Amino acid sequence: MNQQRVFVVDGARTPFLKARGSQGDFSATDLAVAAARPVLARMPFAPTAFDEVIVGCVIAAPDEANIARFIALRLGCGKSVPAYTVQRNCASGLQALSNARERIALGQAHLILAGGTEVMSRAPIQWNAAMVNWLANMMRARNIGQRLKAIAGFRPGHLRPVFTLLLGLTDTLVKLNMGQTAEIVAHRFGITREQMDEYSVASHKNLSAAFDAGHMNDEAVHLYDTRGKVYFEDTGLRRDTDMTALAKLKPVFDRKYGLVTSGNSSQVTDGAAMLVVASEAAVKKYNLPVLGELLGDAWAGVEPSQMGLGPVHAVAKLLKQFNLKMDDLKQMELNEAFAAQVLGCQAAWESADYAHAELGLEKPLGKMDPARLNPEGGAIAIGHPIGASGARVALHLLRALQRKGGGLGIATLCIGGGQGGAMLVKVDVPGSVQGGAA
Repeated sequence: MNQQRVFVVDGARTPFLKARGSQGDFSATDLAVAAARPVLARMPFAPTAFDEVIVGCVIAAPDEANIARFIALRLGCGKSVPAYTVQRNCASGLQALSNARERIALGQAHLILAGGTEVMSRAPIQWNAAMVNWLANMMRARNIGQRLKAIAGFRPGHLRPVFTLLLGLTDTLVKLNMGQTAEIVAHRFGITREQMDEYSVASHKNLSAAFDAGHMNDEAVHLYDTRGKVYFEDTGLRRDTDMTALAKLKPVFDRKYGLVTSGNSSQVTDGAAMLVVASEAAVKKYNLPVLGELLGDAWAGVEPSQMGLGPVHAVAKLLKQFNLKMDDLKQMELNEAFAAQVLGCQAAWESADYAHAELGLEKPLGKMDPARLNPEGGAIAIGHPIGASGARVALHLLRALQRKGGGLGIATLCIGGGQGGAMLVKVDVPGSVQGGAA
């Protein structure tokens, strides 16, 4: 079966807002709508023309079940446009794009709104099991005697809260949180604290330079809260950070021997990114400007205790699928869950032992040119709202390739639970191309 070509027409994201200990001002639906609304305003078709809306989200609020449907309706897509939500942990936004690409490639759709959204600051706080059982006993009490007996069973420990965000960032099968898996990767490849901190400083400096040069203007929309405050850029960006400041931070996940700190890790963040994906027929029908083409994607599983190495395997599969080498890529966006994880992927790609033992290759792929890896910064500076990051890295890659004269690029992420995802994109020429790909 001949597959149809799949294009990204346009897209935008919100500034990513660092969680600061209290609930953020925006719901996940609010952020997705804020990202998509200006994009849809630029389209020559009505929102009702979409065949489907697909959104990645991991921690959807109880009142936003199947959040994609809420987003679609608030954007004016109408009751007839179906919508569904996908969840693949950190790569949920990329999974949404993958699903959209497959639907259009198979000729089952022509226009899809796809992306991801997450509000980590509003992750629910629950009662513990003892408190739940105590409340159940109270509700079952049918007379004063039973009620008094139930009340007598109350203990102060029942009030101990359960933070679901911490649960979600912990792999219960291997009993490690994500930061601990980064420590394992750092130890495996001999990555030093200084290397991690140097990488992290560069992430902030590169993102600062991208904003100052206006490179983020078409990507990050302005966000307004109900108090009239305007967010122009990512609030976790630390323009003044340096090695001295990062060296003062203590390890978070292994306080005695660890190397991973809050400064060389991605941030708990709220944000959304949304993209319009179209078939070649839709591009021609509406004379749409093309941002880039989605060529394909690959997914891989790895040992959960070293989940950060997932991109090594996913990228290897993708390059093999398209008969490409690392040098063929103009740019790679590798989500910066941790500096140790990004540097670990580079070390694994360069390792002959890893290539032979883990990837089944005769020789290593070779690391990605550091100058072409996250050159405008990444999640250490931007933040990592887990449902949205996959869509963000793909969107930024397309925008960057367009600005730099076109070429091939890969957007890739590690995934909690021991997976990796990667998507290959192509931009043919700089600037928008009317009526189809160049």
